[in-house]
Amino acid sequence: MNIEVKNSAKPVDYMESMEILEQRVLDVLSGEKKELLWVLEHKDVYTAGSSSNKFDLIDKNVNVIKTNRGGKHTYHGPGQKVVYFVLNLNKREKNIHKLLNNLEECIINVLKDFDIKSHADRKNIGIWIKKNNNLYKIAAIGIKVKKWIAYHGFSLNVSNDLEKYKAIIPCGIKDKKITSLKALGITNYKKINDAIINKFLNTFL
Repeated sequence: MNIEVKNSAKPVDYMESMEILEQRVLDVLSGEKKELLWVLEHKDVYTAGSSSNKFDLIDKNVNVIKTNRGGKHTYHGPGQKVVYFVLNLNKREKNIHKLLNNLEECIINVLKDFDIKSHADRKNIGIWIKKNNNLYKIAAIGIKVKKWIAYHGFSLNVSNDLEKYKAIIPCGIKDKKITSLKALGITNYKKINDAIINKFLNTFL
């Protein structure tokens, strides 16, 4: 498999990224372009996935963008790594469950590079940290599949403002908290993009 890697240094507008992603799905389906891995950051934005519930929006004044990814409400902003991909499952296994497991393994391996022990949860999608007997979410996953082209991706909290999550019930989960590398005391995260790209390619190439 041949995956094009994009690494955006400047924040990318959310709607612009969605247009690029949707077009790439068509291009991969037609065979015109390679599969894609795209690491970026967004400016502050709240999004609602296909199973979102209006009751999960605590601050009714924030602007929320509806998106076709799976999942509920989430937040993106500076200091959070957003990892979009377009993978052609027609040329891989047509197995969504395995794709999800591979994504989880990829994120867990990224965090291992920073000495963070994390795990997946069958009941609550995403990647979790256990600290002082409490569970904290550090990465969210949202997938869409169109004609066996899998896309959208995951977000990993690095140094973003966790206060922003107070406007929503993240992913519809009320009794869990959110954390980040910075909140866990990790300061040497400058090479996080390299770690993400390396682990993703190791998982999917």
